[in-house]
Amino acid sequence: MSDPVILWFRQDLRLRDQPALTAAVGAGPVIPVYILDDDAPGDWRIGAAQRWYLHHALNSLSASLADKGSRLILRRGDAVDQLKALRKETGATVINAIRHYEPWWRTAEDALGDGLCLHDGNYLARIEDITTGSGTQYKVYSSFWKALSQQMPPEEPLPLPHMIDAPDTWPASDDLADWSLRPTSPDWATGFDVWEAGEHAAALAVDRFARVADAYDNDRNLPSEEGTSRLSPHLHFGEISPRDVWHQLGGRGQGITTYRKELAWRDFTAGVLLELPDYPDANGRDRFNDLTWRRSTNDLEAWQQGRTGYPIVDAGMRQLWRTGWIHNRVRMIVASFLVKHLLIDWREGERWFWDCLVDADLGNNAVNWQWVSGTGVDSNMFSRIMAPLSQSEKFDAAGYIREFVPELTDVPDDAIHDPEAAGCKPDAYPAKIIGHREARERALEAVGKIR
Repeated sequence: MSDPVILWFRQDLRLRDQPALTAAVGAGPVIPVYILDDDAPGDWRIGAAQRWYLHHALNSLSASLADKGSRLILRRGDAVDQLKALRKETGATVINAIRHYEPWWRTAEDALGDGLCLHDGNYLARIEDITTGSGTQYKVYSSFWKALSQQMPPEEPLPLPHMIDAPDTWPASDDLADWSLRPTSPDWATGFDVWEAGEHAAALAVDRFARVADAYDNDRNLPSEEGTSRLSPHLHFGEISPRDVWHQLGGRGQGITTYRKELAWRDFTAGVLLELPDYPDANGRDRFNDLTWRRSTNDLEAWQQGRTGYPIVDAGMRQLWRTGWIHNRVRMIVASFLVKHLLIDWREGERWFWDCLVDADLGNNAVNWQWVSGTGVDSNMFSRIMAPLSQSEKFDAAGYIREFVPELTDVPDDAIHDPEAAGCKPDAYPAKIIGHREARERALEAVGKIR
């Protein structure tokens, strides 16, 4: 029997359309491994909500591998050290893995040297191939989409392997339960049962979304409706590939086109991260380094806890805490509120999302926050300040508010978006933390000082 080959899983926890697995299966017995590395990412080690999801995703992956005659080896510690140790323990000389773009993974990939075979499979296209005429990564999405479109559709997905050859002996593995990825005291994840992790669940989610995708262009903006794909956790953990999603959606309607552009946004943000690895920590536009942010622990906590007095904002933040996810339209509203109504640094919100979202992706999270904040290389103008009260009414968020802000259950539809102004605010619900006009004037004054 030939030497075993290590298959290094990261955010690619699937067997279908898994180029690294396909290569490993063709080379010899396969040792699949996942390493929980909390050291290399530093401050960006995965957050609490992602840990909960990861536990279930690894359980599912382990079962899928067992069905193919294999098993999942779990190790914890520095990924490079663990992989080098596995090479010595098993006699493997080759490691197959899907390429990643987080700075710490790129550093790890470089450190592993020639024995690492990298494959592209987490994006619609190879990120390094979508570049400007000068060879740099695109910093404007519309130009990126135009260039990417010339390479679409993506390649067809790779099939599941029939079997995965096992090595003669298996290396030692951690027990997943010993990693304590799930919360216990207290268990704040009881509302996370809206999610089912794993490759099979991802396939069902795509099938479910495909039946309503034609209406996506409109329905994605309605928080009270099930109009979004809810595929983001599956895509983040790589339980399904974006090119698999692309092909399964099939048609060419406006809703599907809009969704495919959002799949492409993931590629774009990976390119931004590749070009600007410090983007999650640094303003994309240097002039915003001179903006004076407010430091208000009370206001930040009110936002985090959904106690701002703005029902659509509070519903979104409570949905985030309860379920580990937040509706896309509402993500923009709550982000704009933190940055522009409260004038609190976007990085505070980015960090909160990183800890609370099951789908928190380094590139997406950073680029989205900087887009809303106006600080990014491709972003909204800072002076464009979303009006949460009118946004709530425009996108018919009454049902959404009632679901996540029970204090407002009995407030009628025509008042629920702003019960304080309507004179029917329940005593249990807080007053507005700041008026919209006052907040807007304060934000414009602050940004005006740096022009």
